[in-house]
Amino acid sequence: MSQQQYLTQLRTLKLSGMVQALELQWSQPQTFDDLSFDERVGLVVSQELTSRANKRLQRLLKAARFKVDARIEDVDYAHPRGLIKVSVS
Repeated sequence: MSQQQYLTQLRTLKLSGMVQALELQWSQPQTFDDLSFDERVGLVVSQELTSRANKRLQRLLKAARFKVDARIEDVDYAHPRGLIKVSVS
């Protein structure tokens, strides 16, 4: 079976994270040559899990309909609200 057929079947199964991981491995074979089969499969599966988690997060953020895109990095600690910035290492 050809690489294109593998990708088509994975897309049919809605495994887009695996498609991206395989395309990367095939486009840069020298990067992954030193890895064992198990390690390469692990990377592909890990990419699928990460892709699904990111899609889920984006779906939930969209469904939440927040009025403002806020990030913790954007909090103004200088404003007198009694907030204390704590560094987490």
